Amino acid sequence: MTIAPHFKLAFANGEADLRAAQRLRYDVFVNELGAAGPMVDHDNCYEVDQFDQNAHHLILRDLKRSADDQVVGVYRLMSSEQASATCGFVSAQEYDLAPLMSSGRKLLELGRSCLHREYRGGAAMFHLWQGLAAHIAATKTEILFGVASFHGTNVAQLAQPLGYLHHNYIAPEPLRPIAKGQTSFAMDLMPVEKIDRVAAVAQVPALIKAYLRLGGMVGQGAFVDRQFNTTDVCMVVDVDRMTPRQRAIYERSPG
Repeated sequence: MTIAPHFKLAFANGEADLRAAQRLRYDVFVNELGAAGPMVDHDNCYEVDQFDQNAHHLILRDLKRSADDQVVGVYRLMSSEQASATCGFVSAQEYDLAPLMSSGRKLLELGRSCLHREYRGGAAMFHLWQGLAAHIAATKTEILFGVASFHGTNVAQLAQPLGYLHHNYIAPEPLRPIAKGQTSFAMDLMPVEKIDRVAAVAQVPALIKAYLRLGGMVGQGAFVDRQFNTTDVCMVVDVDRMTPRQRAIYERSPG
């Protein structure tokens, strides 16, 4: 018999909370998806990078799990103020963020989102989004953005979904990050008339679909991250342009 979870959502408070978030990230990004990185702590099973100490970490716990295994969801949030005071935005490693930075809008970067494998497709993501919604309201954030990923680095296999995103969801120029670097490439890999919409949508990861339902758009170009074993797109959500229906997606009670 499955026991219903008892969720608790809060921002990380101290080193122990941060380590718990990094442990879940290791399980998902390293063990499941094959990611690597110079700061990953394989001995203690922590997925770490240089941005962790400067960001907010939204943590979802299931209090019905054992004390050392309660963290089942995490989201890393970085404001413009945090980024400018420290080492910048993570997405700037892959994208030219000049359009966003010069927009005069209040920015919030979303990253390192993951759920424990047993909690995907259920209420857990809605709990995280409710915490995100509360943070957006409290900080008067206007633009959400961040890198979201396709698993794998075979560009040819991703031509359909990347083309679908480019042709249907490209951000307007004033808010359009542009992929940079040697492993960046154009997303319009095939003409729009050759894209099989059903097949393309089926390949789009759940998190990217979720951002699209919130009114999300994509930047120009994609980026192959061989270290993380992903192909990345930059998502942009203009909070001010959300419809009431879109707002209800992440503000509603998860049940």
